[in-house]
Amino acid sequence: MAENITYPYNTYYQPLSNNCNIAYIDEGKGEKTLLFVHGLANYALVWKKNIEYLKQFYRCIAIDLPGNGLSDKNEHPFTMSFFSETLYLFIEALGLKNLTIIGHSMGGQITITAATKYPQIADKLILCAPAGLEVFSALDKTLYYSTLHMLDFIAPEEQALRKTIENSFYRNHAQGEPVILELIKLMKTYKLNYYKKMVEACIKNMLEEPVYNKLDTLKQPVLIVFGKQDALIPNKMLHPISTEKLAVDGSKKMNDARVKILSDCGHFLQWEKADELNKIIITWLEDNRI
Repeated sequence: MAENITYPYNTYYQPLSNNCNIAYIDEGKGEKTLLFVHGLANYALVWKKNIEYLKQFYRCIAIDLPGNGLSDKNEHPFTMSFFSETLYLFIEALGLKNLTIIGHSMGGQITITAATKYPQIADKLILCAPAGLEVFSALDKTLYYSTLHMLDFIAPEEQALRKTIENSFYRNHAQGEPVILELIKLMKTYKLNYYKKMVEACIKNMLEEPVYNKLDTLKQPVLIVFGKQDALIPNKMLHPISTEKLAVDGSKKMNDARVKILSDCGHFLQWEKADELNKIIITWLEDNRI
């Protein structure tokens, strides 16, 4: 546990057989359970605005992925397969049933990976601005890797983290300030170079473990939600297409998928358009419509 850092909820810890000790929040009650999975270098509290509302109707669990937040900072491979195994082991350890997994960004790709590897892992999937719907050619990867060391995101400095979070919003970048301050505080507890190595490994493994060609194997109904003005997905340098086209094309590969695009919204849709997303989640879960 990160020294002197606490969450505004009771925080629990679940040790797993793959050398992980997962910190998580468990709020609310209901017949259905929602499991929230954050994105790259984030933490459970990026779902705070959703948990606060949805806990009235559902059991809401949000995890810190290994290497993030209050979870363990052990040496891990940080592959999508590793994260998906962690998700599976966590669900098994808590005996979660009637489950919908909600993944954001890299958490979306982890959710897809887990659902293809463990088909019975959940009843439904909600993918919020998910990574994994883009197809990266060999040339794309070469260009990406050649500039990876220059990316602001992988620099541990506070300024780089701040810029990344701010760029995840379409309007009013300052609304991410609470998240920025807490992530900076958490970052300062990391061992030397751990944060940078973790982020760099995650980016590399998102590219090296594509899921696009496995989308047709998903057994669950899927809801895909993107902000129309998402500046991070798709990669505008490599794939100058609209976010809506990316989402719709990805949904057509799935057996049962629906797409919702939120106007005036960037990558951090669960924060920037929390009220709208919460209503969409409830409507889709209860009435199978959006």
